[in-house]
Amino acid sequence: MKLPFTKMHGISNDYVYVNTFSTPVTDPPSLARRLSERRTGIGGDGLILICPSPTAHARMEMYNADGSRGAMCGNGIRCVGKYVYDHGLARDNPLKIDTDSGLKVLFLELEDSAVTRVTVDMGEPILDGRQIPLATPGQMIDQPLTVDGTAYQVTCVSMGNPHCVTFVEDVEPLALETLGPKFEHHPLFPDRVNTEFIQVLSPTELNMRVWERGSGETWACGTGACAAAVAAMLTDRAERRVSVHLRGGDLDIEWRTADGHVYMTGAAEEVFEGTVEV
Repeated sequence: MKLPFTKMHGISNDYVYVNTFSTPVTDPPSLARRLSERRTGIGGDGLILICPSPTAHARMEMYNADGSRGAMCGNGIRCVGKYVYDHGLARDNPLKIDTDSGLKVLFLELEDSAVTRVTVDMGEPILDGRQIPLATPGQMIDQPLTVDGTAYQVTCVSMGNPHCVTFVEDVEPLALETLGPKFEHHPLFPDRVNTEFIQVLSPTELNMRVWERGSGETWACGTGACAAAVAAMLTDRAERRVSVHLRGGDLDIEWRTADGHVYMTGAAEEVFEGTVEV
């Protein structure tokens, strides 16, 4: 069977997208592992299915490169919005996209009738330890955590998936290939964790590198940028609106006082379409 797919990325956080409105997918975890391989597959940080929804314009289901299910992907949902609009599944603006972490509203920026940038209402950040989840109750804001014998000050936030944010002097020399897994599999995080290493450039600018559970270091993470901005704001390191610089590009994050929601704005790009034998 030949499976149609679309390769898309949000500031280099790249996924393989499959439209299940027209093509059903069986065994998505196995398919995600196969297609995500950069030498023997299509290559990407995972697989995202664009599915029908009874309550929204579409539903997003995401799988990490190791086949594990993810509840939310900030860069991925922007690309879902672009696909839904550009491919005519819905032509409304804003769009409503259902996810495992709830319904998200997307505001589309258009150029020549195509989506170029998307603002996503990511909802309220979750700070309660049991909901993130952590292996301990209560909030963890700028608290010490020992990882592989080294003490870090961390802030833990969920933006639909768990994040651990720590601030460093310089993100560039970090050996994330060894440090990232130690955070990901730390006993504090029963469902593993995404870890953001943040260098504060100014109250309105952050540098970020990220280790994503199930995928390793990626060039961008939308929910991670939101979590990092929230952590910086909670610890008086940043203002309520910041630009987050990632290896793949920039995201604008605003934590609005009016509704308590976090809004993420960034690009979404389609790279190519094809078919793959499955």
